[in-house]
Amino acid sequence: MRVTDTSDLWWKSAVIYCLDIETFHDSDGDGIGDLGGLAERIDYLAELGITCLWLMPFYPSPDRDDGYDLTDFYGVDPRLGTLGQLVEVVRTAHDRGIKVIADLVVNHTSDQHPWFRASRRSTSNRYRDHYVWRDTEPPDTSKLVVFPDREDSIWELDERTGEWYLHNFYKHQPDLNLANPEVVDEVLRTVGFWLELGFDGFRVDGIPFLEQSSKNSGDPALAVDPHELMRTIRAFLNRRSGSAMMLGEVKRSTSRTRSSGPSSAASRPTSCRCSSTSSACRPPTSPSHARTPARSSRPSRSALPSTTPVSGRRSCATTTS
Repeated sequence: MRVTDTSDLWWKSAVIYCLDIETFHDSDGDGIGDLGGLAERIDYLAELGITCLWLMPFYPSPDRDDGYDLTDFYGVDPRLGTLGQLVEVVRTAHDRGIKVIADLVVNHTSDQHPWFRASRRSTSNRYRDHYVWRDTEPPDTSKLVVFPDREDSIWELDERTGEWYLHNFYKHQPDLNLANPEVVDEVLRTVGFWLELGFDGFRVDGIPFLEQSSKNSGDPALAVDPHELMRTIRAFLNRRSGSAMMLGEVKRSTSRTRSSGPSSAASRPTSCRCSSTSSACRPPTSPSHARTPARSSRPSRSALPSTTPVSGRRSCATTTS
């Protein structure tokens, strides 16, 4: 690729800085980082030389998994600020020449999400098929769990209906049924919503777990090819914003990774949530971070050592070149 080509493929030479709003900077003294604090530090980030800001989940959440347990795909956690303040952050970043991308959580929701709360009311509820259920006792799936110190199966019995629901991560994070066109439509609607608010792309969480097969879902009829799903999202992204970037969390070597589109990037195996062809995790160096403990008492999914003065989690400066 010629250097001149990077002018219309900005992600090819982007320097990406990942941060958690809650642990970045507190503007009102309540001990929790917030959008007001992030807005105050946009100039600091620009001085670092970054060209893209990747925001970890800022959505409403019970916060049992660093915000990856969502209860609303279209909102902002009120502890962090308002939707209006988020738009101000994006606008200010753009003014300083910084693109902004958001974490897109497609695999699951919180068990407190209105869809799941409705789906477990009865087997005939209209939201039942938004999740993956089975009416027969599942086999031993202990070898498939992501967190063997916390879970011993990827299925959990729901006492009310007497059926089991799939959860590749924690039992409080039921997996969405991505074989359901209504669920995929809602995912695309979510992508469109955040694009309209000015975001420049997404980092898709947990792509390997988007695959549904008879092995993990218990039903061949619910099969989902994650590559096809990513191509569907990529095609929608191209229609709405041809310059938008899509990163993917892919825990396999790049030599084995198939592309989901012309501007996607895959990650090398790493314990960090960085998701590109080259990443370097660095402790945040801002002089003023929120004075908050770790988001939860359990180990973070990022499994990084406690080296930061705030929460034991690091921000990531990443390049996709």
